[in-house]
Amino acid sequence: MFALDIPQAATKPETYAALYPIAASMLEGERDFIANAANISSLLFHTLPDLNWCGFYILRDAELVLGPFQGRPACIRIAIGRGVCGTAAERRETVVVPNVQTFPGHIACDSASRSEIVVPVVASGRLVGVLDLDSPAPGRFDDDDRIGLEHIVRTFVEATDVPL
Repeated sequence: MFALDIPQAATKPETYAALYPIAASMLEGERDFIANAANISSLLFHTLPDLNWCGFYILRDAELVLGPFQGRPACIRIAIGRGVCGTAAERRETVVVPNVQTFPGHIACDSASRSEIVVPVVASGRLVGVLDLDSPAPGRFDDDDRIGLEHIVRTFVEATDVPL
């Protein structure tokens, strides 16, 4: 069991700074990709405010396949270049979408989602998948989230035997 001691009135940078050692502690001594992805998605879902979905899509046979997540049932397969997840995977860069209704080709797995951030998971120069977070609040994600989540993903990749 891990203590989630995040002050409720913390700024985003303070929240992520508090999450880094918790994430590192959760990953310590465990290298399994699925187990670590499950714990990271749960940690983020239960500590970051205003989320309705958080999880991983894993690259398999040139498409993204649903991996460990928290939230409502989701789309199972996403083509590279399609939707926010596929776009982040194709570009290999984080994509922040303040209003998903204005994103061309957005895939609406949960009609309650209004904003989204997707961080590519890259190991040894190869795309492994993406970390996807959705929110029912428009404009929920910003550059602080990008920086914080990219740090979490780097920590995850360094501590995990990722499928290559």
